[in-house]
Amino acid sequence: MSQLSLSEFADRVSELMPFIMKEFMKHQAHEFYKLKMTMPQFFVLEFLGRLGECTMGGLAKHLNVTTAAMTGVVERLVRDGYVLRSSDPQDRRIVRIKPTVKGSKVVRDMIQKRKEISIRIFGMISQEEREQYLKILTHLKEHLKD
Repeated sequence: MSQLSLSEFADRVSELMPFIMKEFMKHQAHEFYKLKMTMPQFFVLEFLGRLGECTMGGLAKHLNVTTAAMTGVVERLVRDGYVLRSSDPQDRRIVRIKPTVKGSKVVRDMIQKRKEISIRIFGMISQEEREQYLKILTHLKEHLKD
């Protein structure tokens, strides 16, 4: 491959990334459909899986949405038995959200499915290419940290 300018590189990445992400999302969308769950709902569950519990405001901030928008997402998760909602005993204005056993299981199952998708997709390239890709992603993540 010849030397690409940063602009040419950006053009190529802009062409390729949507295709690769579409493949991941296509497989995950099928799992979401089976669960009757949206991606934002899963993002909330996955975040709660890492934290254990979070306030409604914290969830909204993490997903970069309004608290009102987050309320709708959480309502559906509560209705379907994936999370519990409770008021803070010291300040009833603060609403705490935590996953149920059912919600935690969904997160574990979806992470396993994501792993299977990654194995299928990245199994097409060499070990060396996978290691280079992982090194690049890790490096980018370090530069993108808030």
